[in-house]
Amino acid sequence: MDNQQPQFPKDFFKQFKSKEEFHTFFNGLFKQGVEEMLKAELDDHLGYEKHSPEGRNSGNSRNGSYKKKVKTESLGDLALNIPRDRNSEFEPALIPKGQRMSDKLEEAIIGMYGRGMTTSDISEHVKEVYGVEVSEGTISNVTHRITEHVKSWQNRPLESVYFTVWMDGIVLKVKQNGKHINKCIYLVIGLKKDGLKEVLGMWIAETESASFWMSILTDLKARGVEDILIACTDNLKGFTDAIKGVFPQTVTQLCIVHQIRNSCKFVVWKDRKEFCADLKEVYGATNREAAEQALTTFAAKWRAKYRHAIQSWENNWDNLTSYFDFPLEIRKIIYTTNTIENLNRGIRKYTKTKVQFTDDTAAQKAVYLAIMNIEKKWSMTLHNWGFILHGTISISV
Repeated sequence: MDNQQPQFPKDFFKQFKSKEEFHTFFNGLFKQGVEEMLKAELDDHLGYEKHSPEGRNSGNSRNGSYKKKVKTESLGDLALNIPRDRNSEFEPALIPKGQRMSDKLEEAIIGMYGRGMTTSDISEHVKEVYGVEVSEGTISNVTHRITEHVKSWQNRPLESVYFTVWMDGIVLKVKQNGKHINKCIYLVIGLKKDGLKEVLGMWIAETESASFWMSILTDLKARGVEDILIACTDNLKGFTDAIKGVFPQTVTQLCIVHQIRNSCKFVVWKDRKEFCADLKEVYGATNREAAEQALTTFAAKWRAKYRHAIQSWENNWDNLTSYFDFPLEIRKIIYTTNTIENLNRGIRKYTKTKVQFTDDTAAQKAVYLAIMNIEKKWSMTLHNWGFILHGTISISV
């Protein structure tokens, strides 16, 4: 074959007003060329050209074409019309059977899905950017691959010891038995010995309960977790007992921020500023003894008016003050569940366009992809981690 490059008239390229116009023309030219080559391959396979009388008694004939998306080295993904024969014997050498949508395009679809775009939005975007028509059904099939990743991630082995774990849930609308109901996605973040965070897993159930948390903790143990030094949780009834039932040596710390919010529910607006200022003397004390004295003063001032708020602090005092056993730098890490609340906000950001999910799997796929995006930013160890780790080891010993 002659390898000489084709020569075009000098004025030929003047018709293109932009690089995009030329790119569109060249893509169309390339597509047309490939399709003509495929037709030539089919001619050779059948042994006669189209409309030739030789085909009348050949035992096989052309049978239209089907669309296929193929990957090209330089032009990206193209939608081609692949000719076929009636006996289904034609296997084009130019575009072998089994060649699927490019990994690049699949990754782009999964990336868009993970950032909250709907299947219809993705379909339109892919057509606009890649020039490829991809149905919503195909997009669903592509994102279905995520399910296997979720299973592997959810069952992966974990480290034997975590310095801290934060546990909380996020509520999503999920379709079940023809109705959309609230379901809780349980989440656990672990702080590793190297000072980096990771999400240990996610679990889904209709409501948040201490008994389900116990099953989650049992799952973590089965995946290799032998010890958790500190567990930070909200004040869900029975939560502390659930933790102690699986990891009896774990120090439990109720979230101070949650406790303050719950206390303020009982306080009228005109008292709230003064109430919170007095309360700060309690949880902001330098040690447990000073905190107990501050609580006594606080209770004497406010008990008559806000008895339930005072009783909540008194009844949960041991689990609210665990952080006083640690140096100041460590207290900032463990006395609030802000870490996991930030994760929840991040998940909401990625799933905000998906108001409702068709089933549990759809919800888990979306949350998993959001987690993967969020974890990419968790590349730095906690500030002063060496000092924090040394102080914690000293206390543990």
